Amino acid sequence: MSHGDGAAKGATAPAILRDYALLADGHRGALVGPAGEVGWLCAPGWSDPAVFSALLGGAGRYVVTPAADRFVWGGYYEPDSLIWVSRWVTTDGIVESREALVFPGEADRLVLLRQVRPLDRPMRVRVVLDPRADFGREPVRDVARHGDLWTARTGGLHVRFTGGGDLHQGPEGFLAGDLVVPGGGRHDLVLELSTNPLTGTSPEAGELWRTTEHHWRSVVPSLAGAAQRDATLAYTVLRGMTRPGGGMVAAATTALPERALAGRNYDYRYAWIRDQSFAGQAAALVGRYDVLDDAVAFVTDRILADGDRMAPAYTVCGGPVPNERSLPELPGYPGADGRTGNWVREQFQLDVYGEVLMVLAAAHRHDRLDTDAYRAMQVAADVIAGRWTDPDSGIWELPPRQWTHSKLTCVAGLRAAARSATAELAGRWSTLADRVLADTAVHGLSPQGHWQRAYDDGRVDAALLLPGIRGALPAGDPRTERTRQAVLGELTSDGYLYRFRPDRRPLGDAEGAFLLCGFTAALAAWQAGDVVDANRWFERSRAACGPPGLYTEEYDVQQRQLRGNLPQGFVHALMLETAVTLGQVDPCG
Repeated sequence: MSHGDGAAKGATAPAILRDYALLADGHRGALVGPAGEVGWLCAPGWSDPAVFSALLGGAGRYVVTPAADRFVWGGYYEPDSLIWVSRWVTTDGIVESREALVFPGEADRLVLLRQVRPLDRPMRVRVVLDPRADFGREPVRDVARHGDLWTARTGGLHVRFTGGGDLHQGPEGFLAGDLVVPGGGRHDLVLELSTNPLTGTSPEAGELWRTTEHHWRSVVPSLAGAAQRDATLAYTVLRGMTRPGGGMVAAATTALPERALAGRNYDYRYAWIRDQSFAGQAAALVGRYDVLDDAVAFVTDRILADGDRMAPAYTVCGGPVPNERSLPELPGYPGADGRTGNWVREQFQLDVYGEVLMVLAAAHRHDRLDTDAYRAMQVAADVIAGRWTDPDSGIWELPPRQWTHSKLTCVAGLRAAARSATAELAGRWSTLADRVLADTAVHGLSPQGHWQRAYDDGRVDAALLLPGIRGALPAGDPRTERTRQAVLGELTSDGYLYRFRPDRRPLGDAEGAFLLCGFTAALAAWQAGDVVDANRWFERSRAACGPPGLYTEEYDVQQRQLRGNLPQGFVHALMLETAVTLGQVDPCG
């Protein structure tokens, strides 16, 4: 992909999603585009208003890009980290920009590092810095310069910028100008944003880089195998998207359309209980337990606090998700309007209680449950006992029905929990699992012998692959294989899997393929003993990413484009789980 003078001057047109890289420190995330633009960054936390919002047409921007008229973009993650290197080949030479959020991050202060590195000859780069809090509504004020350091305010944020001594204030933004960096040299730019005044000496860039490199190396597992690079990145993304001791955001962004002009754009900057389960179970397989421990702590706190009123999603700190509202001041990503908040907060999703049991059981197998977590397991089982006959909104967050997947997920969770419990509780939970399964077999089994979407809907659904993988049924139960064959026969196109058929239109007309479902198909094939098909599904699904290696929720098969918010955490979790299960990576290295 090439970019000309418009990009160098800070053009705000968004890039296609496959070209964005993620920087994250656990407390927030930034998307860096191919022209060196920070297209998205919320501050101070994941679900706070964006200070750089060009992705949705907002005014705030931060660009480091070649000043040359013509250049071609590339980039890569440094091993075992979310340190991204943008690389541009120009007509005059090659220049890189090394990018990172200082890791581990602080809740109330972020530090964004950028290091310009011409490889072989002097290079001129264009820098534009114009932070604007509250999705671009708050201009920069209280500007002061102290040699190579600038300070300012925007909204409730304090700004400190080091390395911009050659920049100037002007019509292009708070600061703008060209930097000339010698070949083989380095020029560091350090941007700090804080809710508190930034006092004391500005941090030294070299030390910040060393801290970030060291901490990434300390938390990322040593993996080996054919899919080592992608699996390691998947774990790194999960770690970066998880607030220490708190929840993992479903995605770093809001309002990116799953389908253009269809009104299907949501705010995913919150922690879904189901996603915590997927991430925790994948991390347990890898053998590094920080992501697992955070998932266990988060779901334990939520279920003990809210019981049968537990919401499907919360903020990463455990607070309620705000109501959905539009952002009329933003043009939005092309094909959708801007919005924040999420109406999922009002739903009852029965399957999340089964997911809670499964992630707690996974932690028990590694001797990582405390007294509160055991108590949470009992609460989750009690909720299932009291509410398993209620209609719910299910995994796809649809109008309440008797969803078969929800029932079977509770069966899988109860069976997993029973293996972790005292004899008395194990007997009680196993009996409840048998009861739920018997009712589901009467009402949720099609005449052809496979599970159907709901008690009143005879269609198939790719989500029905998951309970069989998770152990809802004994190994070799014919209903599992019949379901797999029915799902693949109805919902496959060009090697990708769709959730369900919403209407009579061909697959791909109503929505994109769901990458979560593709990795699930790989696990289901592996369980069935079809090694070739398992690896085919795995390879097909893991290829559905852009150059940085990130996944969204959906994949437009016809246009080979990513759709929806970026990156989608639960897709990375299932990718990692599949890689380990299929032996594509060895956690022991």
